[in-house]
Amino acid sequence: MASMQEPTFLMLTALAAESLHGYGLIQEVATLSLDRVRLRAGTVYGALDRLQEDGLVEVEREEVVEGRLRRYYRLTSDGSATLAAAADRMKRTAALAEKRLASRATETRPGRPIARPATGSI
Repeated sequence: MASMQEPTFLMLTALAAESLHGYGLIQEVATLSLDRVRLRAGTVYGALDRLQEDGLVEVEREEVVEGRLRRYYRLTSDGSATLAAAADRMKRTAALAEKRLASRATETRPGRPIARPATGSI
């Protein structure tokens, strides 16, 4: 998996801690994202099907609660490796952004002129 969307990253992150059923996953993703990412049930189950096909998650167990089937999902070893790789990519990218922002702050210190491109008009 070359790049990973934030909702998928958060779903895998939630499942890294414990197995969860769909609604529990929706709640955990909201908590992890400080309510920035709110998943809908259809989105979660579609994503879980895809992640299961990719071998990143698997059904751990099923139970019937109030007459409805509740399926609990867990991260596979491939899912853990994929999540670790995505987290490492994000960490390296964030470090690069921080480095460039720090060099920009140094370049724009008071007392130093900022080079501006010529506009071509007088």
